[in-house]
Amino acid sequence: MVSNGNNHVRASSSGCEENTSHTSIIFGIKDKVGALAVALKPFETNGVTLNHIESRPSKRAEGTYEFLMTTDHEVGDNELKAALEELSLNTAYVQVLSRGESSLESVPWFPRKKQDLDEFAHRILSYGSELDADHPGFKDEAYTKRRKVFADIAYKYRHGTPIPRVEYTAEEVGTWSTIFNSLSTLFKTHACAEFNYIFPLLVANCGYKPDNIPQLQDVSDFLKSCTGFTIRPVAGLLSSRDFLAGLAFRVFHSTQYIRHSSLPLYTPEPDVCHELIGHVPLLCDPTFARFSQEIGIASLGAPDEWIEKLATLYWFTIEFGLCKQGGQLKAFGAGLLSSFGELQYALSDKPLIKEFDPEVTSVTKYPITEYQPTYFCTQSFEEAQEKLKQFATKIPKPFTLHYDAFTESVDLLETKEQLTQLAGTIKSQISTLHAAMELLCISEYHSINTGIMQA
Repeated sequence: MVSNGNNHVRASSSGCEENTSHTSIIFGIKDKVGALAVALKPFETNGVTLNHIESRPSKRAEGTYEFLMTTDHEVGDNELKAALEELSLNTAYVQVLSRGESSLESVPWFPRKKQDLDEFAHRILSYGSELDADHPGFKDEAYTKRRKVFADIAYKYRHGTPIPRVEYTAEEVGTWSTIFNSLSTLFKTHACAEFNYIFPLLVANCGYKPDNIPQLQDVSDFLKSCTGFTIRPVAGLLSSRDFLAGLAFRVFHSTQYIRHSSLPLYTPEPDVCHELIGHVPLLCDPTFARFSQEIGIASLGAPDEWIEKLATLYWFTIEFGLCKQGGQLKAFGAGLLSSFGELQYALSDKPLIKEFDPEVTSVTKYPITEYQPTYFCTQSFEEAQEKLKQFATKIPKPFTLHYDAFTESVDLLETKEQLTQLAGTIKSQISTLHAAMELLCISEYHSINTGIMQA
């Protein structure tokens, strides 16, 4: 068994299925009196019950309001079909997002803004206190109760609220101390340069030390100041689709409990050591953060078979990735950086090392109960990100997505107006970049010229 918990994302289609249907409908109407009543009439006459409705000014067409509605009716229901046909006659546009089968008209539901991640709070595959019979803490009643405390905190958490602080017990801190001290001896020789640059910053700013388990809110605040990523507590194992969706909004779902003290160098699932020591340091690196977000954005609206491929890419990069630095193999995967045993094993001559190739990597099978027989190596995070972007263009979607960092939401690029607006934003950024480059060149020129004159 691996000596860390790396089950945040499993490439398993069963993790992406839901027991209930959920259909979302997006439509736009001109801003005029009575327009909404007319648009909603088809649902009433066809007996379609709506669970939720919200509105906002549309970015697709000027003078139009956009509405998002949800219903338990499936896309194939005759009642919903009839309602949608009538709706299309009185609206500027209609789009259906569903957890049902994927087509150009119907794709799996996905969050459109950061607060939509609240939908995942109750949609976990296993609750944090539900332990398997082979779990080290299965027979420890006190540990099981303690795990439920952490799970309840995450289950009740909502977007925009502070993450509750936890007073860890002496036993829990002792477990953290054993892990922290063991791993710290390996980082200089086994971890990538970016990790070794950031880890001391976490020690200085977030309370990373042997006798203290950092608080998620403190780490989240520091992380946001570095790359815009934030931490959200999670009550248990999420499906691959839901976990990856969080990354699209630069949100990392993190556990808050710690592994059982009887086996400090082993855990069958992610714990706070795996999250804070393995994941957080590199999420503070801008390039790695962009790579992580790219996987998340690629997952939004993707068919189930592509979610499985993306989850596998996540496994072999963000969890178990290797890179070449100074002609030597270094680890950047969180599963390795939080595992004393596997970190040494991965950089030995025992496993097979292959070049990172999304086409190959995404369909490679892997074990979750033992060290990996195969690892994939990339030359740099930039190279991995570029390869991922090219791979993601093959995902069948009827739209292109753009993440807006200011509103922390994703927009569907479907109209000429939207493309024009995005082009203007890019043009402004290029102008800023050009001005900065000119200033840098002038500064370097003066520096060289001053040096020559002094000489």
